[in-house]
Amino acid sequence: MPTPKILDQVPLTFSQLMIDTQRLGRNVMVNVGNWQQQLNINKQAFFNGWMQRPDFLARYPLSMSPAAFVDALNANTGNAISASERDILVGLLSPNSNVGRALVMRQVTENAEFSRRQFNRAFVLMQYFGYLRRNPDEAPEAGLNFDGFNFWLTKLEQHNGNFIQAEMVKAFIDSNEYRGRFGP
Repeated sequence: MPTPKILDQVPLTFSQLMIDTQRLGRNVMVNVGNWQQQLNINKQAFFNGWMQRPDFLARYPLSMSPAAFVDALNANTGNAISASERDILVGLLSPNSNVGRALVMRQVTENAEFSRRQFNRAFVLMQYFGYLRRNPDEAPEAGLNFDGFNFWLTKLEQHNGNFIQAEMVKAFIDSNEYRGRFGP
């Protein structure tokens, strides 16, 4: 069985995160001026740009009906969106509305239930990005696969998301890889 590509296991790569983070944070200084407004402007620009990415358009072509688009997004959340939320989002995409797919995508990704369901996966991924500065399937990962990522995800879930009890952060900081990169 072929090893899954990174986007089959996790939603983005380390390099994509770095680029996207810079875009989202451009001209934002927390607690200075209208920083919240600027962050919101950056988020909307981010989602508008995301809609134009070739891989997104291949998966969600513009020819999809509003219902098919929302249903496909919802399926990718593990059906985190309620039936009433789904209907509202489909309505936002009606032909008589100026609200675009980017706004609907943003509402789906910022959905509280979806965020709750993805928290542990995102937390493990951020350990790789933050401490090891790499994708979870890259060297020196044994097998160049997601075994380490899946190990930590399973362990975190066994401890009900308590990363202290799972000793996850401690393990990343104590790892030879981290110490070799940043010193003892």
